[in-house]
Amino acid sequence: MIHFDAVTLFPEMFDAITRSGVTRRAFEGQFYELVLWNPRDFSTNAYRSVDDRPYGGGPGMVMMPEPLEKALKAARQRQRSSGVKESKVVYFTPQGRPLDHALVVELGQHEGMILLAGRYEGVDERLIARQVDYEVSIGDYVLSGGELPAMVLMDALIRQLPGVLGAADSAEQDSFVNGLLDCPHYTRPEVYEGLAVPDVLLSGHHAQIRRWRLAQSLGRTWARRPELLANRVLSEEESVLLKEYRENHS
Repeated sequence: MIHFDAVTLFPEMFDAITRSGVTRRAFEGQFYELVLWNPRDFSTNAYRSVDDRPYGGGPGMVMMPEPLEKALKAARQRQRSSGVKESKVVYFTPQGRPLDHALVVELGQHEGMILLAGRYEGVDERLIARQVDYEVSIGDYVLSGGELPAMVLMDALIRQLPGVLGAADSAEQDSFVNGLLDCPHYTRPEVYEGLAVPDVLLSGHHAQIRRWRLAQSLGRTWARRPELLANRVLSEEESVLLKEYRENHS
């Protein structure tokens, strides 16, 4: 089980995780738990304020460190009481480490995670220095807050848990697990609007199907995301298949 605590001004947004699809079934099956903390509950003023103007001027507001730190400490304490020995705090920011499959696997080694979803212009840097273990980015763009990135990470982690997906090898065959883009997929009918399913997929020859799918993954990665191949050491089979793909698509 993974223990998630999320610090967020909009806890209702996380209904998208616990009430829909695979993550709903995993939540009901107790593969993970999720506890939500609103930093306004830890504010010390009558207005329950959690933000203020930035020092040095400029537009927007910055989240104050004290309510957030209190919420994070409460989440750590709750996880300890649930038997979690060590919790990691993840803060979502464009300045963070890009979220990829390798980082998902790394984060999946921790049984307790506290997800800090910032808002406004961000959070006070001193809070990050004192409390945050991982800064994570889901892309080079700006969102209104960290809730959506938090749910992206949760979804990626939950589907890796043994027993969550229907087929035992579903997660292992996901795109990016082996560092490549996914191959094309087809289902019924055999011919749709004049376009037919590739013959090899109808052959029943499992070895040929495996080679075709690997060749397609290599070729798509070369054509669409060549940087993924830059640091990848190809096997002899992969080198041959990629060469054939490039020659056939020159």
